[in-house]
Amino acid sequence: MWSGQSGYPTSNNQSGTSGAPPQFPNPYAPSPNPSANNPTYAAAPSFPSHGSPAPRGFGFPPPVSRDNYPGHHQNSGYPGQFAGNYAPPQGPPTPYVPPPGPPSSPYGVPPGPPPGRQGPPSQYPPPPGAPGNYPPPPGPPRGYGVPPPQVSGGYAYAPPSGPPQRPPNQQQFYGPQMQGPNQMQQSFFQYSQCNGKKKALCIGINYVGQQGELRGCINDANNMKRFLATQFGYKEEDMVILTEDTRDPRQVPTQQNILRAMEWLVRDARPNDSLFFHYSGHGGQTKDLDGDEEDGYDEVIYPVDFKEKGHIVDDLMHQIMVKPLPPGCRLTAIFDSCHSGTALDLPYVYSTEGKIKEPNLAAEAGQSLMSAVTSYTRGDMGGVLSSVTGLIKTASGNGHKADMVSKSTKTSPADCISWSGCKDSQTSADTQEAGRATGAMSYAFIRALSENPQQSYQQLLISLRVILREKYSQKPQLSSSHPMDTNILFIA
Repeated sequence: MWSGQSGYPTSNNQSGTSGAPPQFPNPYAPSPNPSANNPTYAAAPSFPSHGSPAPRGFGFPPPVSRDNYPGHHQNSGYPGQFAGNYAPPQGPPTPYVPPPGPPSSPYGVPPGPPPGRQGPPSQYPPPPGAPGNYPPPPGPPRGYGVPPPQVSGGYAYAPPSGPPQRPPNQQQFYGPQMQGPNQMQQSFFQYSQCNGKKKALCIGINYVGQQGELRGCINDANNMKRFLATQFGYKEEDMVILTEDTRDPRQVPTQQNILRAMEWLVRDARPNDSLFFHYSGHGGQTKDLDGDEEDGYDEVIYPVDFKEKGHIVDDLMHQIMVKPLPPGCRLTAIFDSCHSGTALDLPYVYSTEGKIKEPNLAAEAGQSLMSAVTSYTRGDMGGVLSSVTGLIKTASGNGHKADMVSKSTKTSPADCISWSGCKDSQTSADTQEAGRATGAMSYAFIRALSENPQQSYQQLLISLRVILREKYSQKPQLSSSHPMDTNILFIA
């Protein structure tokens, strides 16, 4: 239900609930011509078809992309090996021949040589600088100290000892100290304990009857609703579900209803609250106008009425759902859509090693060049132009500039994180699992936490990638509104 004064129904007609429509202000009522008044809602292109879907009753088609245009970039070392052995000192002067057996020199046998190292022969002087009882060589021998990194599904990492710890209560300070009006100041944020109010907004859009129709998005929204209730204790009256199969017009995922629901989600948010946003549907990109995107494009989601009202851009979603939140309030967002890597514009993106990713000019240049070559071979001259433009931007250092702009304008002391189904340059699959249509990311998230609820952020990111790597090329992403410790327990 909508909380507060509304008494709004909480889900689509599959849940069997109903009620009176909410009475709240609508500051985002669209103008008759939204694209002319607000570039945020510029008209979006229509979805191209992704092959002819099978008629109803004839099974599911193969996985299709939740993209808004055909074609996407595809990203394509050998770990060095160090032998633990090293050659012994050159043999003693001839004509000496060392006898067989262990050494019998007066300085004694060292306490267990490193693996592969041979002890000195008898009556042969020890290597210079090594008295009896010399310390172990650099790097602990086997059975001593920190174990080597573990490999989980092909990802090597050294997990902390014991189960993940809950996030700390106190404020976390980071970055340089600066002189304020009265005292020294430093950036800070605060983790949420997620023991306050819990509210959720789940959106699933299949675009029934439209070009690019999907099959699993409505299922995703309902599945996520049930999962949040059973796994994290969310109450049905505190969850809003927007799907197009409902008979209530205020629960249809139009642009207006989505923006209103986003406002409801963060209204009256307090420290230690836990807010959950889930979107399953089409995603895309549009030209970046404020310089905070490394690739020059903002990420967008598409309401069911996008042809009339336009898309919703990531800058607006950040302004509505992230900016108003106080320190210590959690917002967990999941985007099961194409080009969703930074769909909430959170500036800190993490690798499977738990480290913050930084702009990689060499990789970006290589990717742009490869994309240009691929587009040329397909005869896609528009793709060639776009890739070459990206290569020029990379050479001029725009990626680093965008990273600085993003961190300076989108960092927040609130505890906001986003799980996305793929990188900004990738597409997400609409597929089927266990005989039911679903989005690949939504399925992986529910499966990973159902199998192991006690996971750190880093472990969960790896789990998601391992599950999806079995069938799909997309790589889930983790981003946050502040620098975070990815070894703490994920809670929601």
